[in-house]
Amino acid sequence: MDRKAEAIGRKVIKKISGAVNVAALMILLSLVTFAGYALWDAQQIYQAADKAIYAVYKPTAANEGKTFLELQALNTEVFAWLSVYGTDIDYPVTQGQDNMKYINTNAEGLYSLSGAIFLDCFNNGDFSDFNNILYGHHMEKNAMFGEIESFANGNTFSSRRYGNLYYGGKEHGLEFFAFVHTDAYDSAVFTANVTGDAARQAYLDGLLAKAVHERAIGITAQDNIVLLSTCSSASTNGRDILVGKITDELYEDTFINAETNDGHKLASAEGWDRITGSYPRWLLILIPFLIFAALVFLPLVIFNQRKQSGEEVQNI
Repeated sequence: MDRKAEAIGRKVIKKISGAVNVAALMILLSLVTFAGYALWDAQQIYQAADKAIYAVYKPTAANEGKTFLELQALNTEVFAWLSVYGTDIDYPVTQGQDNMKYINTNAEGLYSLSGAIFLDCFNNGDFSDFNNILYGHHMEKNAMFGEIESFANGNTFSSRRYGNLYYGGKEHGLEFFAFVHTDAYDSAVFTANVTGDAARQAYLDGLLAKAVHERAIGITAQDNIVLLSTCSSASTNGRDILVGKITDELYEDTFINAETNDGHKLASAEGWDRITGSYPRWLLILIPFLIFAALVFLPLVIFNQRKQSGEEVQNI
């Protein structure tokens, strides 16, 4: 009787052990599936933010802005185009009734987590203000304003001095003169359309006081400046801002079909870093671990199940 009870107990324990193994395997496979979906979903977000999607709409002398007008027909709140030479920042610019809409709405007016580049709602829509603030998401793969933080590097700031801003039916030059790191709640910086000579000078002085890098170009309170603002990975609630002067002079894009001054190819170059940069770092760490765990754990479960089956046969 005792031997029979003992055999039944062993059989129950084996059944429970098998069930636990199967449950653990299902959980592991579920995690692998979830990680795979997360990779796919992240890729969709970054593809939606790729500048190449909007390239057909870019106003140029060749098409005389016709395709840009087509984009404006899709979304009447598109009014400008921003290019920063030597980077992947080459996007249409929008302006909404508030500063929330284009956080998750793209330039075509469709819902998108990558959002769009947008002008502060308190600025006039013709860049006639002294300080004009543009916002964009800080994304990996150099999407949207993801490359702004690279200007914290002195070599990057020195080698990428110019850009272009199209609005009002014509192109304008951009000459960048400062890279600023500040806090998201810095109202002294994030106050658009500052008026009055004294207030403008105070704003400019305060901005330059926060500059990590600056370039002397003779900027004054009578100029029109633009601030390219995005989230910073350098500090909690931090903001990185590239500041430029709007000019009537146009500057040549010396980065077209060339390598950058620091010897690296343009941000649009393909390569392993370009591919892996599409995904959050936690996913890139998690996926190999899950695959390794599955390769090790699955054979162990199968071996254990066969071993238990063999023991049961021997006990018959």
